[in-house]
Amino acid sequence: MTTIYGALGLADSERVMLSSIGQRVVFDAVQQVLGDHNADLQAALNVFVQETTSDYKIRYKLPGGGRLQRMASTSRPGAVKAYGGWDVALPLEEFGAGLANNRVAYAYMTTQELARHVETIMAQDRNTVRYEILRALFRMTAATFVDQLWGSLTIEGLANGDSVVYPPVIGSETEAVDTHQLSSGYAVSAISDTNNPYATVADELEEHFGTPSGGSNIVAFIPAATVAKTRALTDFVAVADMGIQPGADTALAVGLPANVPGRIIGRMDSSGVWVSEWRFIPATYLLAIHLDAPKPLLQRIDPADTGLGSGLSLVATDEEFPFTESFYSHRFGFGCGNRLNGVVMIVSAAAYSVPTGY
Repeated sequence: MTTIYGALGLADSERVMLSSIGQRVVFDAVQQVLGDHNADLQAALNVFVQETTSDYKIRYKLPGGGRLQRMASTSRPGAVKAYGGWDVALPLEEFGAGLANNRVAYAYMTTQELARHVETIMAQDRNTVRYEILRALFRMTAATFVDQLWGSLTIEGLANGDSVVYPPVIGSETEAVDTHQLSSGYAVSAISDTNNPYATVADELEEHFGTPSGGSNIVAFIPAATVAKTRALTDFVAVADMGIQPGADTALAVGLPANVPGRIIGRMDSSGVWVSEWRFIPATYLLAIHLDAPKPLLQRIDPADTGLGSGLSLVATDEEFPFTESFYSHRFGFGCGNRLNGVVMIVSAAAYSVPTGY
């Protein structure tokens, strides 16, 4: 990713006062850095986000089930209409940060100081986007978002056993309600070959999206506290350590999926699940996504004709002697579209509940 130094054509060891460069040059450099930041962030979103749209409400559609009708040679079949679909709405909120200095501090500010401030805002942006993604996926019941143009919108999470009827699972011909918010029924300390949460979440996803030969492409995100019990499972196959030469008869996980958050530690051989240690997953929780199915989330942004742009942007500067301020903004919102691609589980004897803080 481009840095402030690179955008200004400077070495990161150079001490250069911003006042000697010029405000317009600095503004353009910051915009270039933010553009690269937004591109990198969007690439990381691809694991969770299927589509970016300016629509506030969408009917998400999947095909229905059933069988063909038995016919005589002179009869006509009845008309069939696919009805596998559900309505989803998307929020749109604004998040921001500001930088402020007086004229003396600005005169003494160096490129190093500016880079530190801008990198702080970009880190806050990454943290905010990640939090909103996880909040949308861990949501237990529908939420209400009051849109300034469209009024109250119902924001759905993953399948939660409500009245929505989903297409038949593989092995069935009947549409039915479903829930992808699970409780393991046992604690993390009880994870074993018998109590295997990865087999449970894999089955929940594969019943909708199939089980290909060679295994599925599912990833389960877990907190650090679950790693040791996961590594102890019989069918866990580790990823090779860059500093260790494995033995000739050692099984290793290969073909790791790209752009997956966290650190992939291995793969569950029997269930086709990649395991990624992602320290932002709350303790005792697990989140699983099928990488080869339509992603669970939709991202809403402003329509292009509003001119509001997308991603993190420097939207305004304000000078009121003796202070100078810059304002950064990111407008977006996440909601579930494909409510079937994702499983959240609490690894506990308790029933599923939203993690604290979400």
